[in-house]
Amino acid sequence: MNQPFTIHNLTQRMVNINQGEGRAVVWSFVYFFSLLSSYYILRPIRDEMGVIAGVEKLHWLFTATFFAMLLVVPLFGYVTSRLRRKQFLPYVYYFFISNILIFYLLFESGFSQVYTARIFFVWLSVFNLFVVSVFWSFMTDLYKDEQAKRLFAIIAAGGTIGAITGPLLTALLVQSLGKAPMLLISAGLLGLSVISIYRLVAWQQTQNGVEQTRQLLEEPMGGAILDGIRLALSSPYLLGVCLMMLLFTLLSTFLYFQQAQIVKEAFSNSETRTAIFATIDLSVNVLTLLLQIFITSHLVKGVGLGITLALIPLLLALGFIMLGLFPTLATLITVQILRRAGNYAIMRPAREMLYVVLSREEKYKAKNFIDTVVYRGGDAVSSWVYAGFKAAGLSLSSIAWIAVPLSLAWAWIAYRLGRRQTILANGSHSHSGGGRYEQIG
Repeated sequence: MNQPFTIHNLTQRMVNINQGEGRAVVWSFVYFFSLLSSYYILRPIRDEMGVIAGVEKLHWLFTATFFAMLLVVPLFGYVTSRLRRKQFLPYVYYFFISNILIFYLLFESGFSQVYTARIFFVWLSVFNLFVVSVFWSFMTDLYKDEQAKRLFAIIAAGGTIGAITGPLLTALLVQSLGKAPMLLISAGLLGLSVISIYRLVAWQQTQNGVEQTRQLLEEPMGGAILDGIRLALSSPYLLGVCLMMLLFTLLSTFLYFQQAQIVKEAFSNSETRTAIFATIDLSVNVLTLLLQIFITSHLVKGVGLGITLALIPLLLALGFIMLGLFPTLATLITVQILRRAGNYAIMRPAREMLYVVLSREEKYKAKNFIDTVVYRGGDAVSSWVYAGFKAAGLSLSSIAWIAVPLSLAWAWIAYRLGRRQTILANGSHSHSGGGRYEQIG
């Protein structure tokens, strides 16, 4: 007999949540919602700080961000090696909450606007990668591979709703309140993320049993502070993820620099530019949510992880072809919005599934190195490449044609990584280390 139609049954069919998972999914949803709300309140402010610091200096800011990552990653390695997981996860967020409050005081004091802008730009570029990387490390540690393929889309949708809420709050409030008070709202939302961590730890204890979970949570991972680098560079699988990340950042940076220049030329008022950046973010995130609701949760199951990972770079290759043929402002903005929405809705959840089959050390240490140092290293190199292209007199159209084969290379590597993850998930290699020593395809 068919089940009667109820909102509860409809919701379960849409998001495919099994019995006993509901509480964890809700808190994971709240965790990512509050985290990205906090970040997206600050992101439009960061984009405006980039303009204040000087668009022509952006490649220096990207380089400074990379070196900041090089300093922070060993510290993170030290913390994860010596503290229990239930300690270091909240500590990461407490640290960044204190940073936000310091910036609030700097903004209110009027301390050297240009220098504060540059420091804030670099800091937020470190902040967003670290807190999101820690979130997904926790998710890949919390859920099994089968659960990840069912639940990561709805959990990512929580982040998307947060990413809509954050810029919406900034767009509505920044011109009346000013930039500094927005930081206090951001800090409060980040505090909600810490509460979510504690609730998820409690749920995991009910799933695995008190004794098993106590051992998992109270035993530090151990190892050296640079283990993340060693793990990433000794694994062909993770080296493939590194290369995929570098190509992603290269193409994303090209589009970001174009956006910064165009908005600077179009709008002269600082608060107006901040509101424009927030509106662009809002548009991206609304589209992302629609994709997550109607498409993302069905893609991996329908076409497999490899094709899902390759889809966005293939579409981006088409976008760059359009930019090469029609290098207009409207085309650039359209490609940028579609790229970002596709990345957040499809590419990011699928990319996180690559880590589910790896060991706990790889999930936290190697993943953090890839998500931060490799990502920002790619940003830094890409920014100088772009500056070189502009110095050589290359037009938007010329840069777009250069990006087409790079997009296709990204798609091929992503497809091969997806195929390898499927083999590992099906039990061809051990869960604890199979991914580290196998070829990508």
